[in-house]
Amino acid sequence: MSGNRALFLDRDGVINHDSGYTSSAENFRFIEGIFDLCRAAKRLGYLLIVVTNQAGIGRGYYSEEDFLALTEWMLSRFKIEGAPITDVFFCPYHPEHGVGDYKKYSFDRKPNPGMLLRAAKKHGIDLGRSIMIGDKDSDMQAASKAGVGVRCHYLAGDDGEIVSDVATHKIHSLREGISLLSESVATQGGA
Repeated sequence: MSGNRALFLDRDGVINHDSGYTSSAENFRFIEGIFDLCRAAKRLGYLLIVVTNQAGIGRGYYSEEDFLALTEWMLSRFKIEGAPITDVFFCPYHPEHGVGDYKKYSFDRKPNPGMLLRAAKKHGIDLGRSIMIGDKDSDMQAASKAGVGVRCHYLAGDDGEIVSDVATHKIHSLREGISLLSESVATQGGA
């Protein structure tokens, strides 16, 4: 029996508009289509896993407690929308700009694959049957290093953004990701 499929999601720039170190519900704006995408993923049998670098913690812009409070609020919104998130993994460290104990290299910090590998172990995820949607090359690099089968680079606009060399797909709206989920399930067999 093969493992679970997962839809891995970066947070800032995929779930919410990246306004720079988002740390409170007041400045957290969901990106259009995120709930539709996640409801479709749930229907198709995907676990929903958030993997997010949170250097704002490491830089001292907000606390881990602030991040966890915002995460609880975000999780409640996904639950209300009928797309409960399975788990959230975050990395607060930064090798250059971290403050105190947060200034260090971490295997979890994307482009390293640590968060995805920990999620796979914890939830019995078959990474080759999974999908990652991120808006940065570091997301695609982490997914590639972890062995995630479909690496989807989300481009928020057509302003000349460079697509990651290791992305397998690119999308310009999160709703475009729904067809990737369906195609992946059809190619690999049912849920």
